[in-house]
Order: sequence, then C-alpha cells, then structure tokens
Amino acid sequence: MDELNRPSDEEELTSEVPESKPHYETRSAYQPAAPPPKRRGGFLPSLFGAIGGGLLVWLLMTNLSGTPKQTSSDTEQTKEHGSTVQTEKIAVDVNTDVTEIVAKMADSVVGVTNLQSVRDFRSPTATTRETGTGSGVIYRKQGDKAYIVTNHHVIEGAQEIEITFDDGSKTAGDLVGSDMWTDLAVIEIEAKAVKTVIEFGDSDVLKRGETVIAIGNPLGLGFSGSVTVGVVSGKDRSIPMDFDNNGAVDWYADVLQTDAAINPGNSGGALINMAGQLIGINSMKISESTVEGIGLAIPINLATPIIDHLERTGTVNRPTMGVTLLDLRSVSARQQREMFQLPSDVTDGVIVTEVLRNSPALEAGVEQYDVIVEMDGEKIEDMVGLRKHLYNVKNVGDTMHMKVYRAGRLVEIEMVLKDGDSF
Repeated sequence: MDELNRPSDEEELTSEVPESKPHYETRSAYQPAAPPPKRRGGFLPSLFGAIGGGLLVWLLMTNLSGTPKQTSSDTEQTKEHGSTVQTEKIAVDVNTDVTEIVAKMADSVVGVTNLQSVRDFRSPTATTRETGTGSGVIYRKQGDKAYIVTNHHVIEGAQEIEITFDDGSKTAGDLVGSDMWTDLAVIEIEAKAVKTVIEFGDSDVLKRGETVIAIGNPLGLGFSGSVTVGVVSGKDRSIPMDFDNNGAVDWYADVLQTDAAINPGNSGGALINMAGQLIGINSMKISESTVEGIGLAIPINLATPIIDHLERTGTVNRPTMGVTLLDLRSVSARQQREMFQLPSDVTDGVIVTEVLRNSPALEAGVEQYDVIVEMDGEKIEDMVGLRKHLYNVKNVGDTMHMKVYRAGRLVEIEMVLKDGDSF
C-alpha cells in the first residue's frame, strides 16, 4: 500500500522545482551590451556590408571637404567611470585682416610725452615732469631722420618731448613745427630705432560704413598700442573750436566721424583703413566727453599740405588782410540800419572795426566800418567763414576780390594778400 501511494520519481522531481520568476538584468551605461547570438551563415555578408558602407562614407567626406587640412593637435587621455576617454586639442588659426594690419602697422604708432619744467614751492630748483601724453604716427623716414605727425595740443608748451615705441623703448623728439588752427604738429627723431613707416591713404574716397582701425595710447602709456575697430560714421563734419576760451567760436574744424573708441591719449594716433593706410589723425580735443560712440579724426587729405608746410618751414604761412573784425550779428538791428545804413535784407556779414598800418587792407582802400559780405564770389556770413576762405582757399600773394557795404553803398575791392598771424 505504501508503494502504491508513494509518488513516482518523475512526480517527485516536478514537485521540487520552485515556481519560475522573471529576471531583470542591469548594465553599466559605460559598458557595451552583450552581443546577440551569432547566426550561422551571416558573418561574411555583414562584413562586406560594413566595409562597403565605410568606403562610401569616406568617399563622400573626401568629396565634400577636399583634402584634409593638417593642423597640430595634442591628445589627452582621461578615465571616467572606469572607461578611457580621449580628448583632442586642435590649434585654430585666428588671423584676420584686422590682426594682420595691426601686426604690420603697430610699430608706426608711438607714444608722445609732453615734458615741462615744474617748480615746486618746497624746492628751489625746477624739475622736468610729464604734463601730458598722447600718440603719434611715423609717416616718413629719410636718411638718419624720421618724422612723426601728432596733434598740436599734445605737444603744446612742451620743453622736451619723449617718444615711446611699441616695444617700450624710448627716444628724444624735437619739435619741427605745429599749427593751432588745424591741431597738427610734426616731430623729428633719429631714424635708427624706426622699424615701420605708415603710408598715407585717400580720405576723400572713404565711404560711410567702411571699416577702420584706431591705434593709440588711451589714458596714457599704460594702455599703449590699444586697438579699436569701427566704421566711418560720417564725413565732412564741422566742429566748433574756441581757442581763447571766451565762449565765441574761432574756427570750425573739418573732421571724420567714427564709432571706433577714441579716448584721451589717443590724440595724434592713427585711423587706418583696411588697406593698412593712414586716413586720419585721431583728435579728442574736438570731441565732446559727454557723448558716447562719436570719435573724430582729421582727414589725411586735409592734413597732408599742413604736414608738408610744417616739415619745410616749421610753420604754416597763411595770408592776412591786416584788419580786426566783428560779426554783424553781434550788433542790434537798429545799429545795422542807423550806423551802417545797411539794406533790410542784409543781416549777415563781418564789420571791419580797425585797419592796421602797412597792411594789405590799407593799401587796397578798406575803411573802418566797412561790412564785408562777399569774397571771390562766396557769401561771407561771419568771421569763421571769412577765416576759412582766407586760410583754406587763398595763399600768400593771391589777389582777393571783396564786396563791402560802405555807408549804404556796395563797393568792390581788390586786395593782394600778404603773410601774417592774424586777419
């Protein structure tokens, strides 16, 4: 009975096997999954397919990119979570048109230091001190001498001038001449230390929006050789100048406008076009410190004849009439009618308040209280217009034709101009 009731061997084995449960496998994110079971007969087709695909990709990449460019690189190996990761550092060429121009022309821009004798009340002797710094541009080298153009206000009152090159070396400079009206000056130095001379461009052909580069020493020699890039914002700008600080405009400077950053110390530095040519002399004196993004420079086409004059003679010989003047606008309408007997439609002009002795004006018959309204067919509205016609259009020895109102009558005068320092 017991044998009949005993389970069979097969039943005993079955009852001892526990109920099967699902199995979950986890893999590291940095480890490859186990390969699938190999199938018989599929190895060769897969191998040929892989080789063919690789060849196709290589051919496509070669046709699209051309011959691979050789670049220098460094390879580093690091370990991350047990796996080896390779990183490659590739050397990239960052040269641009701007960097090439700066590298070529930077040596032609120098620092200009104005040195003057200063007497300290605590010391009986005077000492030479730096009273200001600016920039300059080496534009010519001849024999054992080289020439630098800068601003007049940079070297004004200097007893000594020190030139600092882009590499930090220094040399003494001698003032050849300067001109207050155009704010230009020329300095002479020994040529042996000069590496680069800049070429003059043509400021008349500049276009608004054209890229320009400013190089100079903003805020002193601590920022020497600073480079800013901008565009030509405007041409033929006229900026009022007050030389004697009396509140009256003495002159209108014709300048270029740029948004390249120009700060104190940039004065006299270079404004360069993308051909590496000098097209302007930066000048902060004629810019307003409260305005952002407006830099001003003297166009090189206006500066060139002044530079030539200064280099040859040390000064600019300008024609003079030999008179003192007053703007007609500064007198009342009643005085214009009663004292000068002017027609009602004449509201602009320049009054001759005094005729100097032995002057071209006296020889030509100009009289006190003549009201100048025209020169060489050009209408004259004020002293600035008269001065610009006299200084920019006429030369010493030229004949000038004028129209003046004298006691209500229009009189024509012909005058031969002479040189001098005033009207």
